[in-house]
Amino acid sequence: MTDTTKEQEQPLISHLVELRQRLMRAVLAVFLVFLGLFYFANDLYLFMSAPLTALLPEGTSMIATDVTSPFFAPFKLTLVAAVVLAMPYILHQIWSFIAPGLYANEKQFAIPLLVSSIVLFYAGIAFAYFVVFPLIFGFFTSVGPENVAVMTDISSYLNFVLKLFFAFGITFEIPVATLLLIKSGAVTAKNLAAKRAYVVVVCFVFGMLLTPPDVISQSLLAVPMWLLFELGLFMSRFITSKTVVEDEAE
Repeated sequence: MTDTTKEQEQPLISHLVELRQRLMRAVLAVFLVFLGLFYFANDLYLFMSAPLTALLPEGTSMIATDVTSPFFAPFKLTLVAAVVLAMPYILHQIWSFIAPGLYANEKQFAIPLLVSSIVLFYAGIAFAYFVVFPLIFGFFTSVGPENVAVMTDISSYLNFVLKLFFAFGITFEIPVATLLLIKSGAVTAKNLAAKRAYVVVVCFVFGMLLTPPDVISQSLLAVPMWLLFELGLFMSRFITSKTVVEDEAE
């Protein structure tokens, strides 16, 4: 083995070691947050189920059809909550790993983009909980037959809300994705604006695929997707103008 080969392998090994360390830190952060939340697992589930339980008919409640559900449903929710709460630290570890390989102008653009991604993801979850859930649960609990008692299984409810949380959290990243596409030069803001009609159709298609099969939840996802796309286009004007000024200066 030549000295050149050894020199090439050494940085690779050091990068792998650093990646392992940062992944371990991220896992440890999730574990510590999970330990802090686990004592309140049942209270956390009560908070998560409040949008539905507040609308259930008097004398009814949620049920557990599986023997293990009373334990594993709050456990699963607490684990997901730990990952979500630890996400800023996890992204910080990812950023610390890739930052040394970026140029100064890329770092200047990436930092606010990273912060915006975190804020928008949390905003999507909050929008789903405070706006979407009361509307769709109010609709579902009011349209059933009179002789059918609404008593939702706690595991089914958890899977339902986690799916919507993920859908709305990802959806609220659309402005960031739009800015990245324009910044990378893959597409221009003018071209995206010209394809606005197609974007609206795609929003409703994704709303159909990512939400339950009802018009209300599909529309509540598709309309914000379109508005967030418009927000990304609006913000891209400032990035585009700044890039043009930099290119002219060079």
